[in-house]
Amino acid sequence: MSSPSLLSGPADATASAGRARELPDHVRNLYAYTASSLLGNLIGSTVVVMLHVGFAPPLMLTLWAAGFALVWAYRAWIAYRFAKVQLDPATDFAAWQRRWNAGILASGAMWGTAALLFYSRGEAIQQIGLIITIFSYCVASVPVLAEHRRLFLTFLGLCFVPTIASIAAERTLYSYELAGVLMLTMAMTALLGRNYRQAMERVIELKVRTEQLAEQLRVEKEVAEAARRDAEVANRAKTQFFAAASHDLRQPLHAVGLFAEALRSKSRDEEVIQLVNSINSSVDALEGLFSELLDITKIDTGAVECRPEHFSLRDIFARQRLHYEPIAFEKGLELKFRGGHHHAYADPVLVDRILRNLISNAIRYTEDGGVLVSCRARGDRLLLQVWDSGVGIREQELGRIFEEFYQVKVDQPLPPHQRKGLGLGLAIVRRLADLMQAELTVRSVPGRGTVFSLWVPKGRPPRIEEATAPRSAPLGLTLDRRHIVVVEDEPSVREGLEVLLKSWGATVYAFDTVEPCRQWAAQASQQGLRPDLVLVDYRLDASSNGIDALKMLRGFFDASLPAIMVTGSTTATLEAEAQKHDFHLLFKPVVPNKLRAMIAFKLNVRSR
Repeated sequence: MSSPSLLSGPADATASAGRARELPDHVRNLYAYTASSLLGNLIGSTVVVMLHVGFAPPLMLTLWAAGFALVWAYRAWIAYRFAKVQLDPATDFAAWQRRWNAGILASGAMWGTAALLFYSRGEAIQQIGLIITIFSYCVASVPVLAEHRRLFLTFLGLCFVPTIASIAAERTLYSYELAGVLMLTMAMTALLGRNYRQAMERVIELKVRTEQLAEQLRVEKEVAEAARRDAEVANRAKTQFFAAASHDLRQPLHAVGLFAEALRSKSRDEEVIQLVNSINSSVDALEGLFSELLDITKIDTGAVECRPEHFSLRDIFARQRLHYEPIAFEKGLELKFRGGHHHAYADPVLVDRILRNLISNAIRYTEDGGVLVSCRARGDRLLLQVWDSGVGIREQELGRIFEEFYQVKVDQPLPPHQRKGLGLGLAIVRRLADLMQAELTVRSVPGRGTVFSLWVPKGRPPRIEEATAPRSAPLGLTLDRRHIVVVEDEPSVREGLEVLLKSWGATVYAFDTVEPCRQWAAQASQQGLRPDLVLVDYRLDASSNGIDALKMLRGFFDASLPAIMVTGSTTATLEAEAQKHDFHLLFKPVVPNKLRAMIAFKLNVRSR
């Protein structure tokens, strides 16, 4: 970064000074991603090696793995060293940023080298797996590298250019077409990064403007109201940006998961199944990372405010049951709720989010027994508790479980389908409890289970309480001869859903908007055909959404028609709409196993 020239104005100098002040926090944020990045790279490199054993020369495969291990070790070492010196006032943060950049570029070079060395030495399965792995890491790099234009474009070039060259080197029509598709994909990924970067720059500009107004407030009291409004605009803009970015990034990840599962259905090869499992695990991890980082960002920037009110625990429990009952059902666990008749005085949104994280953790770490969510009166307060019969937490770890990125060590590894969290869920719980000034405690016995306790003030019944919408009765026994309607405007996602559902034995009717679906429903109802399940997206076109499609279909067939909404939208009102219109929510990207579990729950069958 060059220093301001003699021709630079005061604004340039101020901007440069601002960037210099923000450099330490900026570099710390970069290194905060290292742990999850190293884990993802380790999984990806393992997949590449396993795919090409027996196809690539052993010496070549060993040398590439050794080179990748050296790069991985270098990144782990600098992350360890930076953790030791980051609080030292004499730390040269610019030098540490250069070291981090070098590690990222080296990783990109190793992925590009993998394409050059291995693409021509495998069969179709190996080639597809290699391309999907490289593409996944390029998409995952957008939130981390997009702010650094040159670094981001260089990383894309190191990954994509060797891959495109290796494909085109086969000199067939198919290879030229595939190389062209990858060139288009590279351009689209670069465009996504540019949009992400521009949005972040706007957010930073708004933040700087807010700081200037805060400084001005100390000397000009008459502009206090205007400064407050600008600060609120800045916070809203940042929250809206992260929500929009989350939605845009979830779409391609969701499509990757669907197509990977379609690949599994076309082959019984054990290597293919292992590859698909690795891809689905990575997609699920990225989805969790997006959601949890979004929550942490909202809390840290002050975008989350505590607004206490009187509310019924019954409404909170109903929403939690709606979301987590299918997951518990799939694992064979019993999920119970007790004490919903109580009323609390707190922020219902924050209480809902706390319980959501606690229940999710309880189900994740419980393989036998069940989970109990209870509420009991204790004087002028209510005691909300989440009990599980899971693996438990050691006493020496209880003091650290609320730290960011800390994960409890378990004696036995979790089953392959049950991914460990990213270590942010309980950190979010602690911050939300502190925001409400609510006491939060935990007790645990290793091997027997854990109970989290949250104390909130008692409330009184609100004047008007909405009745919980009745839940539709589960129908059917299997996916064979089942008729499923899909309404999804994204072509790749719609195609992936169609292929996946057909591979599970269902008959699928897929539409991109409400109108063609309406025409089909009119004919089907006259012929006596009734769908067993509806899968809809929320955002369809300018004039209608997924709820409109669901109302229309239920008007033609049955008000109790089971429905699932699979969406990338994080609109706060969706869960209320789910209760009102009796459908279940899944947020993109959804790994196929989770989708299948939800479908099995709606049709009251166990997924195979």
